[in-house]
Amino acid sequence: MSATLTSTPAADGFRMPAEWEPHAGCFLVWPERTDNWRDGAKPAQRAWRTLIETIATAEPVTVLVSARQYAVARALLSDDVRLVETTTNDAWVRDTGPTFVVNDAGDVRGVSWDFNAWGGLRGGLYFPWDADDLVGPKICDLERVPVHRPGFVLEGGSIDVDGEGTVLTTEECLLNPNRNPDLSRGRIEQLLHAHLGTSKVIWLPRGVHLDETDGHIDNLARFVAPGVVLLTWTDDVDDPQYARSAEALAVLERETDAAGRSLTVVKVHQPGPLAITEAEAAGVDAVPGSQPRLAGERLAGSYVNSYVGNGIVVLPVFDDPHDAAAVATYERLFPGRRIRTVPGREILLGGGNVHCVTQQLPAGR
Repeated sequence: MSATLTSTPAADGFRMPAEWEPHAGCFLVWPERTDNWRDGAKPAQRAWRTLIETIATAEPVTVLVSARQYAVARALLSDDVRLVETTTNDAWVRDTGPTFVVNDAGDVRGVSWDFNAWGGLRGGLYFPWDADDLVGPKICDLERVPVHRPGFVLEGGSIDVDGEGTVLTTEECLLNPNRNPDLSRGRIEQLLHAHLGTSKVIWLPRGVHLDETDGHIDNLARFVAPGVVLLTWTDDVDDPQYARSAEALAVLERETDAAGRSLTVVKVHQPGPLAITEAEAAGVDAVPGSQPRLAGERLAGSYVNSYVGNGIVVLPVFDDPHDAAAVATYERLFPGRRIRTVPGREILLGGGNVHCVTQQLPAGR
């Protein structure tokens, strides 16, 4: 069992590395709940297989899977993908798993945040979430790394770092009273710095339109290099996303990072807008306590929701006219990595995308 630490990562010389720094592996959770994934979760499982095998070309992959789905996943996935039987509530390991931190000696630790399904009983997306709240410490046990337990509700998709002291987030999410209602903005900043090893928070007002996570940053804006931020954009001034992206751009253009650098903002046009079809909505089981999926409902599609792995970037695409431009933007931003595209619609139908369902383990000693 991993030791639970009483100090903070920053006090012990640890920081959260940028995603483009070297990885020792990647975690995912196998999807199965039929009140979120259509048609018995079979289309989602096929999408996961493609995503897993793509990441596995670049780094080791571990998949957490329930006992009832173990044989299914084992038959679908290649032998070099590690499966670990684990109880979970759903497949969003970016938000339920630990945030890993490292020090200059190459030691690795985990930060296991509290998880309340994006809002608990005040707008959370499913109930119960008790198994997902244990995913963080379970992964730390599996990797035999010490774990910090801040006692602070936070999802991994709500923060993004440059690895050099700066963290991006949104007011819409971290200041939402359904997360940590008793904590001030200043106290939240202190907790972020103490557990991520950062010194500067850049607050963007809101996330992507109708993002059911209450505006996670990883769907709106991400660091792609020190001083460079990729931003979801639309040229349609009548689209509700336009105001959200424009206000984010205004903040980013006047902000500096922890090192005092002005930020370069690269826009990537959103797909669609995309919406759930009648057939897709009909395939999801309607269960009390879970997020309904309704025909015609807009999806929070984004090309920013990608995964930066060892030598690759895994980018969701949507058979959309904007796909090619998104690929070209990533090729320009990551010249030393292969841009690998995967179909993103099935993951998006469940409420997120590639970044939301992955969690990197940084390389240690």
